[in-house]
Amino acid sequence: MTDKSDCVTNFVNINKRLWNDKVYYHVISPMYDVPGFLAGADSLNHIESDLLGKIQGQRILHLQCHFGLDSLSLARRGAKHVTGIDLSDKAIEKAQELAETTNLTTSTRFICCNIYDLQKYLSCDPDQLFDIVFTSYGVTGWLPNINEWASLISQYLKPNGNFIIAEFHPVLSMFNDDFTLLTESYFNQKAIVSQCSGSYADRSAPISNSSVEWNHSLSDIVQALIDHGLRINILREFDYSPYDCFLNSVKTHDGFYQIKGLEKKIPMVYALKATKNVEDKQF
Repeated sequence: MTDKSDCVTNFVNINKRLWNDKVYYHVISPMYDVPGFLAGADSLNHIESDLLGKIQGQRILHLQCHFGLDSLSLARRGAKHVTGIDLSDKAIEKAQELAETTNLTTSTRFICCNIYDLQKYLSCDPDQLFDIVFTSYGVTGWLPNINEWASLISQYLKPNGNFIIAEFHPVLSMFNDDFTLLTESYFNQKAIVSQCSGSYADRSAPISNSSVEWNHSLSDIVQALIDHGLRINILREFDYSPYDCFLNSVKTHDGFYQIKGLEKKIPMVYALKATKNVEDKQF
């Protein structure tokens, strides 16, 4: 395994390689169900859908969009335009291909970049701001600086625009992979450098990579948004995951997933809706 200090220094390239390797196996996996999506299925879950509400005519910025299924689903739901951002060039290439296949190229745009470099690729002039900034499931853990992330969200939102996130709860990152031991702090004390084999969407995928992640407490995330001019309107926690993406999970009677032995005992997902304050012009 690569030296941990080198991994942290080179986290962008290391994580980009990791996600590039995942794309092919995710596209063909039952979890992402691309054939179903192409046949008309919507990839969004009720957790985020409840907070998104009616999006017809809205301009949406989708951060860390992977290969674009949720971005394209937002466009299908009537968003005026959706801009998807992701670190992985292979993911963005697939998103662009799917946009062409689904005839959504005029209502979507996909940009490959490190999220912290977004202003090099996307204007935040007042007439180019977004009604909604959206992100979901497995996003904040790849970001070393949550305050800079919150600042970007604020800068790209129109006054009275909404930020919506549905995310795996930081409590989950305290456990080892099979949820038998607490191995990490709930708080962001250091980078978590790991060696990953396979993928959450295909455990048998013949890939192995280093990864560099950070665990941000819920209070750190909420406070960062508040500090950058967003008012928290809704904060919800859920004792299940809509995805079967964790080891040692069991399926609930209503089709969701919980950790075996920890059913109804730990939060697995949180969802938040925040509005940019009108009086706060720049952060």
